[in-house]
Amino acid sequence: MPQNEMNNKAHNFLAFDLGATSGRAIIGTISDGKLTSQETYRFPNGVKEIDGKYYWDVFALYDHFIAAMKQVAASGVKIDSIGIDTWGVDFGCIGEDGSILGMPRAYRDPYTEGVPEKVFQIIPKEELYEATGTQILNFNTIFQIYAQSQDPDSPIHKAKQILFMPDLLSYMLTGVKVCEYTDASTSGLINPRTRDFDRTLLDRLGIDSSILMPTVQPGTQVGLLKKEICEATGMEQVPVIAVAGHDTASAIASIPAADANFAYLSSGTWSLMGIESQTPIINKESYELNITNEGGIEGTTRFLKNITGMWLLEQSRKTWAKEGRNYTYPEIEALGWDNVDFPSTINPDDPRFAAPKDMDAEIKAACAESGQQVHQTDGEMMSCSYHSLTKRYIDVIAMLQKFAGFKIEKLHVIGGTSANKLVSTLTANALQIPVICGPVEGTSIGNIMLQAKTAGLVKDIWEMRKIVANSIETKTYYPESK
Repeated sequence: MPQNEMNNKAHNFLAFDLGATSGRAIIGTISDGKLTSQETYRFPNGVKEIDGKYYWDVFALYDHFIAAMKQVAASGVKIDSIGIDTWGVDFGCIGEDGSILGMPRAYRDPYTEGVPEKVFQIIPKEELYEATGTQILNFNTIFQIYAQSQDPDSPIHKAKQILFMPDLLSYMLTGVKVCEYTDASTSGLINPRTRDFDRTLLDRLGIDSSILMPTVQPGTQVGLLKKEICEATGMEQVPVIAVAGHDTASAIASIPAADANFAYLSSGTWSLMGIESQTPIINKESYELNITNEGGIEGTTRFLKNITGMWLLEQSRKTWAKEGRNYTYPEIEALGWDNVDFPSTINPDDPRFAAPKDMDAEIKAACAESGQQVHQTDGEMMSCSYHSLTKRYIDVIAMLQKFAGFKIEKLHVIGGTSANKLVSTLTANALQIPVICGPVEGTSIGNIMLQAKTAGLVKDIWEMRKIVANSIETKTYYPESK
């Protein structure tokens, strides 16, 4: 088919976009150089606790995938391909016979507490960063694998390979195993210069490094949907594509930027703030600031800092709900506005906020210990959380500017928080640069656009971004005069 006819024909792509609390199936349609998308199925996700250990129920996720595909097939929409994106670091174990050895452990599981320090006795911390450029977080895959290797009952001892979450799910759909680079790059095991695993790291830890597969780049076809799945769902045997499997990598691919002089903020449960670099940035200063180098599409590096995001409010909502106060996110934003002058802030990245039993109480304690005013109402706590995040953004932008080979002229915000007017206003005022918000559904859009690239509809990231810019509305917040 001639290229112009291909581009005019409507192409439909199915994106599975999974987060830590929910997942969605979204159909994206590209026609005449524009993208439209529609959520067709939403399902819950969450950590499952069994005997004090925390897991992802990958088998329940698979059942939801089947239900979603049944619904898509019943709608009569012809799908060209399927892509899956998830969070990073977590993985499942595959046995010699190809079976999945139980449910993957979840990164929120405290079983890695104290593990990095044990690893550093074998591989010094600075040497590990020099090899991988990865921000040291106790849930990085390298620390999870080491922790599991010390447990005689762990399935890691029987694993022929490990598969990261998006690859594990695509394996369940196709029977084909791959290791997609962007998700693997969060592991703390990838050499970002070669874009492959540094297998000597596991070898030094006494772990068989053959469990690590060679990486493939975003846009690689994994395989075809299994025939038995097609029979069960009514779907055609379409390709499953290894998109940018890490959700942030997909989200950044959706940024509707016209040039490279920007920083980004992919904001949801986590806030990930960074710049797009053509090469890894690994030196003494980036090590001391604990900034990470993760894989992007087309050979780019996501040079970024992980910041605790809406986790503060998500966890507080649970406390409030138990006490009979249920707030929607628009109501939380409105209460934040009503209390915008509340003066106290916390460091959202303090480890004490990683998994407290009562987030609201923990924030009160932190303010009291630092001699600040303690919030008395939910609205004051909401304002405290919002101001704390934007205060942290100032620090991180200053860090990034030290390494950027350009002046950061604007901040692109993607993800759910891009729809929050209060956070966007506070951020623009804090950073004193324009804040461009949208798309809200950046992750699924990036997933869809990677599938479109694989299908030959676009040639590179800038064509992808041009289509996104022509297809979605953004809102720009300008800093108020000081």
